[in-house]
Amino acid sequence: MDALDDADWMQKALQLAARAVSEDDEIPVGALVVSPEGALVGEGWNRNISEHDPSAHAEIVAMRRAGQALGNHRLSGCTLYVTLEPCAMCAMAMIHARLARVVFGAYDPKTGAAGSVFNLLDDPRHNHRIEVTGGVLAGEAGQRLRDYFRQKRLARRAGKSAAALTADVGPARDRAPDQNSAPTG
Repeated sequence: MDALDDADWMQKALQLAARAVSEDDEIPVGALVVSPEGALVGEGWNRNISEHDPSAHAEIVAMRRAGQALGNHRLSGCTLYVTLEPCAMCAMAMIHARLARVVFGAYDPKTGAAGSVFNLLDDPRHNHRIEVTGGVLAGEAGQRLRDYFRQKRLARRAGKSAAALTADVGPARDRAPDQNSAPTG
């Protein structure tokens, strides 16, 4: 697959990332698996919060669906596209699935296991190595993540501000001073 194909598939992964937010209020990460023949065989987005499943990252969801579609836990020759650099859990699942290639969008400087923090996908100690292409549409993928977390922070701050305001306006503070009470001071 050439760079143009990579950008096209990553654009589809970005659409899945948008669905993560709009349908499940999840972190916007989308992934899809493409067969060696160029057919879409599995797709998904982050669902770990909505499904109460710490393993339901976009990559895992897409690989599960691809395995079901292909009738095999091995995804030999397939390429996985994901909008965020895979974490260690997802990277090891990719190795076990025997993916040929992983293409990701934004780099993850905190938990990236495809080169940012460490590179599990090309570790010579593993019995399978995966070709990695990073940074495809990284700007757009990264911006979606920044926007999502900015909105979450603003909502949290607004919630805290509303809670503080409610606490300040209790029953005694709501009423006008009693006209018969003596002034203090």
